Amino acid sequence: MRDAADYRPDQRAAALQRQRTLKMARSAHAYVRGNTLQFYEWLDGLARGTLPEGPPVWVCGDCHLGNLGPLANADGCVDVQVRDLDQTVIGNPTHDLVRLGLSLASAARGSDLPGIVTARMLEEMVRGYALGLETLRANEAPPEPDAVRTIRKRALGRQWKHLARERIKDVEPSIPLGRKFWALDEEERSALDDLFREGSVRRLVLTLNRRDERSEVHLLDAAYWMKGCSSLGFLRHAALLRIVEPGGKRKLALVDLKEAVAPAAPAAPRVEMPMNPAERVVAGARALSPNLGERMLPVQLLGKPVVMRELAPQDLKLDVDQFTREEAVRAAHYLAYVIGKAHGRQMDKAALSDWRAEVTRGNGGEDGAPSWLWSSVVELAGRHEVGYLDHCRRHALANAA
Repeated sequence: MRDAADYRPDQRAAALQRQRTLKMARSAHAYVRGNTLQFYEWLDGLARGTLPEGPPVWVCGDCHLGNLGPLANADGCVDVQVRDLDQTVIGNPTHDLVRLGLSLASAARGSDLPGIVTARMLEEMVRGYALGLETLRANEAPPEPDAVRTIRKRALGRQWKHLARERIKDVEPSIPLGRKFWALDEEERSALDDLFREGSVRRLVLTLNRRDERSEVHLLDAAYWMKGCSSLGFLRHAALLRIVEPGGKRKLALVDLKEAVAPAAPAAPRVEMPMNPAERVVAGARALSPNLGERMLPVQLLGKPVVMRELAPQDLKLDVDQFTREEAVRAAHYLAYVIGKAHGRQMDKAALSDWRAEVTRGNGGEDGAPSWLWSSVVELAGRHEVGYLDHCRRHALANAA
């Protein structure tokens, strides 16, 4: 089999599609995470009023478990926030809750937990979300579950060398080509050279971690980055930079450049958002995840809208393979709190109070979580289970052929 690093740009699409198919076949949870379109196809078929209509705010749009995690701000402070804003729009905050509920329910099934745990998770999700909406009571943040606490501690102790060993496998200034990093052609490399000469790009790189603004920025190496799942097939580059400070001290930086495309998530009617997809993603990030948003810049690369961000060593994702019963319930409460806080900071006092009352109506009674959340997650879980098995069957048949 040929080395993936040898694929030319015009040959990447088929290779990336095969990789995406394989990733989604690994587990039902992976299928849920990688199939945003099926979620919104289901949503589009709902009668108006089936789900609560919250105040229009920037929403993640793809609020699954893997899109949350520790993120460092420009000064290195770490908070758990939304990590991926590809689908962000100004829309109904309920959609983030249902998407997170589906992801957590899928993870619970993958951990072989009984259905009663899923019921408790959804109930605690609403409690955590309501607490997050009360942004003025920041001291009442719930305790972090073990899965979050462990990964946050890892994030706080990480430095450039950890990022380099993880992403480029060495601290030498080059990106090794192989399974994840693929060679660029001359046009791609030239476009990146031009990009990193732009003043706005240079300023962003030097602003982070309070670097001296007189420093020089040089592109050392770059590669196509085979990363993600739902975004596979779009432009994705990794760029390794050298920063030379006035005194001669040298530092390295790793930059992620990701094509921004039209969202599948529906926007609320009559709201104003940037037409440029990269500008939309950055605007959503600054509203939902300030730690990430301040490190992002919308740019143009090879005629495509692209979001540029420098990777911080502390940026990690929550990738929980197995939940215990107690851990699943605590994680549901805490992660919904994170989303509630992101939504709530965008609402005025009156809208926040009304929305909190609406979203908690019926929660914690004899039937547990509100019926709209429970019925939505149950129906979606069934649809995705069928879709996952069909996907695996098609994948197996294609391999046999």
